[in-house]
Amino acid sequence: MTTRENGGAAVPARLRELPSRLLGLASTHAQRLVAETLGRADAHKWHYAAMVALEECGPASQAALSDRTGIHRSDLVAVINELAERELVERAPDPEDRRRNVITLTTPGRRRLRRLEQLLDAAQDELLTPLSATEREQLTHLLGRIVEHHTHGGHAAEPDGR
Repeated sequence: MTTRENGGAAVPARLRELPSRLLGLASTHAQRLVAETLGRADAHKWHYAAMVALEECGPASQAALSDRTGIHRSDLVAVINELAERELVERAPDPEDRRRNVITLTTPGRRRLRRLEQLLDAAQDELLTPLSATEREQLTHLLGRIVEHHTHGGHAAEPDGR
């Protein structure tokens, strides 16, 4: 049995039901939606990630911020430069090691982060429109388990918490 998808092309049922394909398609939609949403606010996902990490974990060296966000160190320099130019973060020499910088979220950066969070909340709502609140929580939990399993070598907890 086939159904219409992707501009009207028939897609075989076995493809429609393949979890990896569905995750990939959902991811593509999610990434596009987030990029468009942040783009309208003259921001990028890496701006958001860096500001969240600084707010949640506090000031950090560039190396620590790279570890916290998963942004490659060479790419993070450009992100920090863009945020610093907008006065959303401050870069200052580390008092313990003057060879490195400590990055701190500024008050305007916190305000900007609140605005980006509002926009992303709306984007998440748009992405997850077909799901109830309970289904959204379940999906988030299940996706988290998949990511945890593949990130930490297959040691994700079982459904009963073991």
